[in-house]
Amino acid sequence: MSKVAIIMGSISDMPVMQDAIDILKQFNIEVEVDIVSAHRTPEKLFDFSKNAHTRGISVIIAGAGGAAHLPGMVASMSPLPVIGVPVKSSNSIDGWDSVLSILQMPGGVPVATVALNGAKNAGILAAQIIGSHDKKVLETIIAYKEELKAAVNKAAEGLK
Repeated sequence: MSKVAIIMGSISDMPVMQDAIDILKQFNIEVEVDIVSAHRTPEKLFDFSKNAHTRGISVIIAGAGGAAHLPGMVASMSPLPVIGVPVKSSNSIDGWDSVLSILQMPGGVPVATVALNGAKNAGILAAQIIGSHDKKVLETIIAYKEELKAAVNKAAEGLK
């Protein structure tokens, strides 16, 4: 069974990152959640990044605010796909510093980046990555997208 690691630089990121946890649990995908600070716990960051794939992790979602080095540093050391979630934090510049820190990675160190505070989309993207090789997860994603379509169609009918 595939597992997604959800890490964040600080406990203050948890309200945003909870959306990724919730959607992955809705898709019946196992999650591992931890706080890994790129600046305050670099040894933990190195260990996590270099060894996540040996623990059954398939995708890493990393949320960070401010300078937001966490997703890029993880991606520099891990062979796994990394999805970065820029978090609008108390020390950020309306979140733009986080967005650009995660988005503007150098060639060879990709980080898939979702919208500011977009942890739900990070969870969906992680599930889609897993679904590319896990039929059960793929079927769950297809059903989820059908539910989205049905909700829009129902809302449109309500306008008539």
